[in-house]
Amino acid sequence: MLDEKVAVIYGAGGSIGGAVARTFAQEGATVFLAGRTGATLEKVAEDIRLHGGEADTAIVDALDEKAVDEFVDRVVEEIGRIDVSFNLISYGDVQEPLMDISVEDFTHPITTATRTQFLTTKAAARHMIAQESGVILTFGGGGPQTPPGLGGLKVSLDALESLRRQWTVELGPHGIRVVTLKTGGVLETIPNDLPGRDEIVAKTEADAMLNRTATLADVGDVAAFVASDRARTITGTEVNVSCGAMLD
Repeated sequence: MLDEKVAVIYGAGGSIGGAVARTFAQEGATVFLAGRTGATLEKVAEDIRLHGGEADTAIVDALDEKAVDEFVDRVVEEIGRIDVSFNLISYGDVQEPLMDISVEDFTHPITTATRTQFLTTKAAARHMIAQESGVILTFGGGGPQTPPGLGGLKVSLDALESLRRQWTVELGPHGIRVVTLKTGGVLETIPNDLPGRDEIVAKTEADAMLNRTATLADVGDVAAFVASDRARTITGTEVNVSCGAMLD
């Protein structure tokens, strides 16, 4: 699906970022993996190469405008284009009730999410506009479901959906698609030693309507499809990979 495509993935050393990178490479894309921890990035890259894929890594602070611009420019200088940009960095959210959370902890994920997604999209769009094609992917999604105790996390996701709409209308005339993936939770990403893990798993499984929940492989497969030309009519929307846990 992604033969001859060039994809940059931020947060590629994480569970979801790594899964997406592996699937993109399996589908034929050349992937550039960006993040802050070289060891985790290289582990993903080595796995991709072991299976015959092409991957490169770079230490990039996705909140630093100069670092992001230089990274994207290097990719284009090296390979000539950029077809997909997917930002999957974490937002450092603190999940507490609004009456208990500090203003700093509340605003942190909102500021982090909007800043990094703005910077990485703008950097990629400069080159995508010139080539009159490209795909911007974001992760998380909004929607009407709002459980208590999330601090600023849900607000940050809703803000990203507004940003996604704005990018869609401004980049669409240049042939650039902008799409959000949302899952409702991927159980493989929950640490085994996380307090309350059993309760989180039970609720996630209970909310799903297909007697299963989304896996890392599911996220990678759907992301690869959305990034491919087979999804060329899809833009300005969320793609729901929640097994019905999040109703639209």
